[in-house]
Amino acid sequence: MVTIRTMQKKRSNTLGLVMALWLVSLQLVCAQNMKSSTALTIKDSTDDLNDGEETRLPNADDEDLEVFRPTDNWQTLKPGQAVPAGSHVRMNLQTGQNEVKLGEEGLNRWTDGNRQGVMNTNNPSFTAQELKEALKKFKEGTDDSEGTKQEEDAVRANFRPIEELKKDMEALDMLMETDIQVMRRLLNQFNNTNSTTEEKITALLDLEYLVHQVDNAQNLVSMGGMQLVIHALNSTDIRLQESAAFVLGSAVSSNPSVQVHAVEGGALQMLLTLLATQRPMTVKKKGLFAVASLMRHFPFAQIHFLKLGGVQMLSTLFQTPGAEALRVRIITILYDMITEKELISQVGLDLIPDSSHQERLRQYAEVSLLPVLEEQGWCLLVPELLASPEHDWREKALRALLAMMAQCQSQFKQHPTLTTSLTELQKQYKELVLTEQDVGEQDGYFGEILALVDSIVVKMQRV
Repeated sequence: MVTIRTMQKKRSNTLGLVMALWLVSLQLVCAQNMKSSTALTIKDSTDDLNDGEETRLPNADDEDLEVFRPTDNWQTLKPGQAVPAGSHVRMNLQTGQNEVKLGEEGLNRWTDGNRQGVMNTNNPSFTAQELKEALKKFKEGTDDSEGTKQEEDAVRANFRPIEELKKDMEALDMLMETDIQVMRRLLNQFNNTNSTTEEKITALLDLEYLVHQVDNAQNLVSMGGMQLVIHALNSTDIRLQESAAFVLGSAVSSNPSVQVHAVEGGALQMLLTLLATQRPMTVKKKGLFAVASLMRHFPFAQIHFLKLGGVQMLSTLFQTPGAEALRVRIITILYDMITEKELISQVGLDLIPDSSHQERLRQYAEVSLLPVLEEQGWCLLVPELLASPEHDWREKALRALLAMMAQCQSQFKQHPTLTTSLTELQKQYKELVLTEQDVGEQDGYFGEILALVDSIVVKMQRV
């Protein structure tokens, strides 16, 4: 019994000694590897690729390095071997040796003599020879001529030559026309006895669009079109009268030379006749538009307007039943004539670019509108617009009253309803001004109207 226990004890001591010797040997091997000048640096697989350079042994000369060529399987790394960048390195704890295999997919090795590295083949790349050939072609300008020719042929297939397009446009009668050519064609269409009334109206409306331009309006005169338009004011067809008045008003607007030709051609007489006779409301609206455009900044036409009884004609039209929609237009024409003369008298003719300043000043002096307005009862007619519910109509009437105050002050005081109307307007617009101020508008539209009312009340109270 003692012998068996003694043997087991000896065996246990022997096993412990062996294990102790194995551990000591392992520590010596590790220490030797760490102290050795040829020890490898272990790279983690997540490190950068170091620009394609292999991992080197410390203090080792480049020519003395033996580059290890890893594969997809783990292989033992011998001392003194260099590991290509991107390789996986591990230590086998069973054998105590370092092992290496290839890194991620897409990384290929390159070899230059005894040197090796890795590169990423997933991205497009070019060899040095390919780059040299491309640079040579770029310098010589001899890129792929065959490919360029094919591209040019493809572009030509999508577009047609200009000459071919011109022939097609001529065949379709779609050649571009200048404004003068278009106007000549429209005038021929309007003056053609074979044209229908609808075709003539279409020609006039197309002309109206073109004569807004100053040059086109002057070309209308030089081509004889102005006289055709003026004669159309006396047409038996109401629609032609309306369209002709529309063209005339657009052509003479802010165009002094055309205004002269229109007045000399009898346009003003024709327009006043059109307004004084029985015509639909649409025709008279266009007629008033043409009269206002013809007299604006043109004292010569204003003088003729007074001589032809234009104020009396407007008075009759103002009081015509059913013509209420024309009242504000009529008041606007008279107000513009009054304020225009006053402005010229105050600041001179610098605002009107014309070489005949003295002549125009003399012509404005002959425009004596206010006495005619008083004589023909306008001092009593204008206040009637204050009864309108439209703020715009009231504003135009108030401005006209202020402009006529110097001539009509005594009649305004004797007017049976003017004072009462002004008091009511003051009350109403004061409330509207408070409403504007509540929403943050200190100088709103209603405030301007209230200022007009207050100014008229103050001037009427003066002796």
